[in-house]
Amino acid sequence: MLSDILQKIRAPRDHEPTVISLGQTWVDLMMTVPAVPAAGEFVNATAVSGTVGGAFQVLQAAGRMGARTQLGSVLGRGPWADYIRKELRANRIAHIGLTMQAGDNGFRVIQGDGERKAFTAWHGAEAAAGPDAFDEIRPQADDVVHIGSNALMNESSMAVAAFLERPECQADVRGFRIVINPTSTLRLVNDRLLETLVVARPLWSMNRQEARTLADRLGVEVDSSHEQRMDGGFDESMFALCEALSDALRSPIVLRAGSRGAWVKYRGSAVQHIEGFPAKATHQRSAGLAHTGALCALVAEGWSLDCAVQIANAAASLAITHNRHGVPFCPTYDEAYTLVEETLKVQ
Repeated sequence: MLSDILQKIRAPRDHEPTVISLGQTWVDLMMTVPAVPAAGEFVNATAVSGTVGGAFQVLQAAGRMGARTQLGSVLGRGPWADYIRKELRANRIAHIGLTMQAGDNGFRVIQGDGERKAFTAWHGAEAAAGPDAFDEIRPQADDVVHIGSNALMNESSMAVAAFLERPECQADVRGFRIVINPTSTLRLVNDRLLETLVVARPLWSMNRQEARTLADRLGVEVDSSHEQRMDGGFDESMFALCEALSDALRSPIVLRAGSRGAWVKYRGSAVQHIEGFPAKATHQRSAGLAHTGALCALVAEGWSLDCAVQIANAAASLAITHNRHGVPFCPTYDEAYTLVEETLKVQ
């Protein structure tokens, strides 16, 4: 099945499908500390590293999986924005969004001791998008538009709403796909924007906590009786959560669960559990963005959702193994495909 799809997607086409992200991008400064300090306490970091966070990690993963990639969100002017632009060029990600001349992009300081983390964020140009910020973003047929959770907050949420409300972006007429990966901060999204997101009928990619937050916001009742069992009933609870949300949203759902894989449901199908792959290294950050980026790339290339999730599961596993300073680093398409092939041969 995978080889048949591979031959299909490599056929010549008039337009090269592109993954376009409207998500925000910033710089993460990660500090390893002996213990996350209490208020007023001073500690020396044992290691420090910097990386570009947010939508960049989705697009980096999509690019490594072979997709053409573009960043549609706002970049500023200053040292942080310069660093972001440098990483965009290194990863062949085109910036097609606006440039704010008067301010720099933001950053986050992340302190971690192996068990706990503390986050401090300063929001910059990426969070200051006006309602017209995405007016020049014009996806073509077969493109995938990614919307990250941070774009649903602060001023950029107005730009997301304006984009989704355009006539050519309506679910019944658009020729491109929309993929949303929310976070638990979805509880803070205003009701009007949440309604706009639901009406857009995107593909929702999220983990268990994020899915529960969405279910709570929508008032969706999920059967939780399985969780009262001694074994926790994890598989059954994920099945029930995926089914309830997909039915309520009338949209495809990818419910991620790390090495356990993902539960998938789309129109006309029953819930499927797509097995995951065990990770071989300890990491500090979730591979959810790498999974989403790989998924976006494969959907843009025309893969069926279940096959795309299978490859994305492999990519997320390898991203953890290949982490850089604790940040998952997505493999190439060939590496992920090989892991799937080798695993299927053993089975």
